[in-house]
Amino acid sequence: MTQRRLTLSAVALLFGAWGFLPEFTVTLLNYIGLYAIVAMGLVLLTGVGGMTSFGQAAFVGIGAYATAWFCTAPAGAALVGLTPGSAALPWVGLVAGLVLSAALAWLLGSVTLRLSGHYLPLGTIAWGLSLYFLFGNLEFLGGHTGVSGLPALAVGGLTLKSVRELGLLTWAVLLLSLWALHNLLDSRAGRSIRSLKGGRVMAESMGVDTARYRIKVFVMAAMLASLSGWLYAHLQRFVNPTPFNLNIGIEYLFMVVVGGAGHLWGAVLGASLITLMKQYLQDVLPSLLGASGNFEVVVFGLLMLLVLQRFSDGLWPSLARLADRYLKNPSRAVSAVSGVLAERILPPRGSVVLCTTDVSRRFGGLMANNKVSLEVRAGEFHALIGPNGAGKSTFFNLISGVDRASSGVVSLLGRDMSAQPSRAFASFGLSRTFQHVRLLGARSVLDNVALGAHLRGHSSWIASMLRLDRAEEAALMSEARRQIVRCGLEAHMYEAAGSLALGQQRIVEIARALASQPSILLLDEPAAGLRHQEKQALAELLIQLREQGLAILLVEHDMEFVMNIADRITVMEFGQIIAQGTPAEVQVNPQVVAAYLGGIDGELTL
Repeated sequence: MTQRRLTLSAVALLFGAWGFLPEFTVTLLNYIGLYAIVAMGLVLLTGVGGMTSFGQAAFVGIGAYATAWFCTAPAGAALVGLTPGSAALPWVGLVAGLVLSAALAWLLGSVTLRLSGHYLPLGTIAWGLSLYFLFGNLEFLGGHTGVSGLPALAVGGLTLKSVRELGLLTWAVLLLSLWALHNLLDSRAGRSIRSLKGGRVMAESMGVDTARYRIKVFVMAAMLASLSGWLYAHLQRFVNPTPFNLNIGIEYLFMVVVGGAGHLWGAVLGASLITLMKQYLQDVLPSLLGASGNFEVVVFGLLMLLVLQRFSDGLWPSLARLADRYLKNPSRAVSAVSGVLAERILPPRGSVVLCTTDVSRRFGGLMANNKVSLEVRAGEFHALIGPNGAGKSTFFNLISGVDRASSGVVSLLGRDMSAQPSRAFASFGLSRTFQHVRLLGARSVLDNVALGAHLRGHSSWIASMLRLDRAEEAALMSEARRQIVRCGLEAHMYEAAGSLALGQQRIVEIARALASQPSILLLDEPAAGLRHQEKQALAELLIQLREQGLAILLVEHDMEFVMNIADRITVMEFGQIIAQGTPAEVQVNPQVVAAYLGGIDGELTL
C-alpha cells in the first residue's frame, strides 16, 4: 500500500464512521480539527519558514469576533445591507475575518518580521497580548463578558446545528487546507518558502524576494487561524476573550513542536495528542494525586523536555520512517505535460557583461576593497586570484548585490546596479555560487537545483495550491534534471544535498546557478574539495559554457586549475588590484610573484 492510498483510506474510514461515533468523541474531534488548522499555519510559518510566533491565538480571536459582531449586532447587518438573522451573515463574518486578519497580519508582519533572533518571538508576544486585552476592553464586542447568541451555519439550505454536523465541515476544511498547503510546498513557491529558514542570502541570489515571501507566509498563517476562529465561534455559539490569550498561543506552538514543526501532518498529530492529554489528564491526575490543580501543565512541561530530548524534529518524522518500512514508495514519474520556460538571449560574444569602476568597501576602519575596476566579457573566462584575505570574496558579494559598495559603480549589461539587491542582479542574468556552500541540506539535489530556476517560473500561490501550475512545475523540474545530468550528478539526484561530500555540494551549487540560464556566472572557489578527475570534469564543463558565450568570473586558489583554462586573470592583494593580463603575463609579473612567494625573485611556475 502506498502513502496516498493509506491516507485516502483513513479519511474514508473517518467520514464513514462519523455518524456512529459517540457525541463526546465527535466533540473532541471537532476541537482537534480546529486546533490543527491553526497549527498548520504555524508549521508553514515556524517549521518551514523559520519564523516563531506566539500570537496566533489573537488571529483566531479576530476570526471569531468578526463573525460574532456581524451575526449579532444590528449595525453589522445594516453595514452589508442584510436583515438581522440572515443566513448569509456568518459568511459575511468569514470574509470580514479573513480580510481583517490578512490586513492586520500584513501590517504587523511589516514591522515584526524585520526583527531577528529572540526579538521576533518577543514581538509576537507583545502584539498577541495587546490584541487579547483589546478584545476584552471593547464594549461593542461585549467586553470580558463576550458575545452570545451566534446563529448556526447554513450551507446550501442545510443548517449545521449539531456538533456532529459542524464537525464534518471542520474536518472537510482541515483536509482541504492540508491538500492545498501540500501542493504549495510541492511547487516553485514552496521551494522558496523552505529557503527562508537559514537560506535567505542564497535565495535572494536566486531571485527570491524573501521579505515579501516572509510576509505572505505570515499572512497565510493568520488567515488559517482566522478560519479556525470562525468555525469555533459557530461551534460554541458564544465568544469571549479567554480562548485567545497568550497561553493558548503557546499551546498552539507546543502542538507544532510535539507533532513535527516541519510537517503538515505533524500539526494534526500534535493537535490530537495535546487535546486528548488535556481532556484525560484533567480527570486522571486529580484521582491519582488526591488533589485538584493544574497538574496537566506540569505533565506538558515534562513532555516537552522528553520530545526535545528524544524527538527533536517532533513525533511525526519518527512515525513516518516507521511507516515507510511497510509502505511502497511510488515511482518518481516525470510529467508528460510540460510548459515552456522563459529563455534568456545571451549578449554578443566579446561585449562587456559586468563592469566595475573604482569599487570600494569599508568595514569601519578596514578597507576590504580599494578602487577595484575590472571588466568581464561574454564568452570569456576571467579569473580573480590572490592570497587569503586579499578581498576576493568581499568583491564577489559587492558585484552580486549581497553587500553594497561604499563607493564606485557596478554595472551589469550596461545597467547601474550599485544600489540594487541581489535578486535584481539575478533578474538581469547574474548567477553565483558561494565560498561557503549554501544549500538546503535536508532537501534533495533536485529541489536545490530547481530553486535556481525560480525566476523562470511565474505561477501564483493560488495556482500552486490548486495544482494549476503542473505544466510549469514539470518544465522547472525538467530543467533542473538537465543541469544535474550536465554536471555529472545524476546518480545523486534524489539524495539529500547535505549528505553529499563537500566537493559534490559545490557542483550542486553550479548546477543550481546554471538552472537560471545566466548571462554571467560567478564561481567562488568551485574546485575546492574536488578530486583530480572531478576537477577535470569541471574544467571541461566551464570550457563548454565559455564556448556557448557565457561570461565566467571565478575566484580560485588552485593555480594549476586557473592557469589552464583562464583567458584573463586579475590579481588582488590587500583589497587592491596589483596585476591584470593573460596567464602567461601574470605568472612573470614581479608583484604577483612577491605576493605569492614573499618577495623571492623568480617566476610563478606551476
